[in-house]
Amino acid sequence: MLRLLIVTDAWHPQVNGVVRTLATIAGTLEAQGDTVEVIGPDRFRTMPMPSYPEIRLALRPRPVLRALVDAFRPTAVHIATEGPLGWAMRALCRRRGWPFTTSFHTKFPEYLQARTGLPPRLAWAVLRRFHEAGAGTFAATPSLRAELAARGFTRVRPWTRGVDLALFRTGNRDEWQDLPKPVFLYAGRVAVEKNIEAFLALDLPGSKVVVGDGPQREELQKRFPSAHFAGWRQGEALVRAYAGADVFVFPSRTDTFGLVILEAMACGTPVAAYPVTGPLDVIPGSGAGVLDQDLRRAALAALDCDRAACRAHAERYSWEACAASFRRQLVPMG
Repeated sequence: MLRLLIVTDAWHPQVNGVVRTLATIAGTLEAQGDTVEVIGPDRFRTMPMPSYPEIRLALRPRPVLRALVDAFRPTAVHIATEGPLGWAMRALCRRRGWPFTTSFHTKFPEYLQARTGLPPRLAWAVLRRFHEAGAGTFAATPSLRAELAARGFTRVRPWTRGVDLALFRTGNRDEWQDLPKPVFLYAGRVAVEKNIEAFLALDLPGSKVVVGDGPQREELQKRFPSAHFAGWRQGEALVRAYAGADVFVFPSRTDTFGLVILEAMACGTPVAAYPVTGPLDVIPGSGAGVLDQDLRRAALAALDCDRAACRAHAERYSWEACAASFRRQLVPMG
């Protein structure tokens, strides 16, 4: 059995796909007999991330991190993010000669470009330096792995995603019954890199609903007063939100997978998206959604998808298989 240490700058109370993925993997492996320790920013003094105060960044984490690592005595290390904790753990592993793996969750160069206008070339060079020091970089989809390889990453390994099929399920569709139909839904962080404006600006019949919160919510509410902003939903409330929608619209061009795509499908709701990394790897040929560079055309076409086909496609993605793939590709210390 492994004593697995996961170091991540994305952890509770953040609500996003990275946190959900890591928490589920840790729980699944522990249930199978491994010992898993997750070290996140909640163990450190933190500061708010510039332009995104909901995300806290660890301040000078190395002394505390070193003590936590020594107390746990890992036999395998996985560094999930490229923030202050990720860099600190990378430095500790290199100093001690420990092998480690990493995972690529976020296209930060495109995020930085969306927020600051900075060209992504320099950021890609920094990310390449971070990940190439490890024994392998886990990436979720074929198109992402191809992009990383084209950008000079040489140790890319496949690691797909899963969905909680017991929680996310078909059922009651009454959640948005008071809104004009059809209902087009977005769920996730409300931030500029998610490109939600592209969804809200579409000329669509019925209603647009945004489930989630983030730094762009106030601005978007003012600009699109006819849209319904429902705030964060979790658990059964999120399931009802997905199931009650007619189409889930995923406008992001920078996500590396998009767990919300699988969650919506598991609830029987078809997905409309751009043909980019993530949707391009999950949707084509499934009958569970439509891809188009014209997002309006995709959203309207998705209304004709069979909701049973959406659920059937989601059932191909289990967290158990995801956890097994993750564990199989870890690099033990000795």
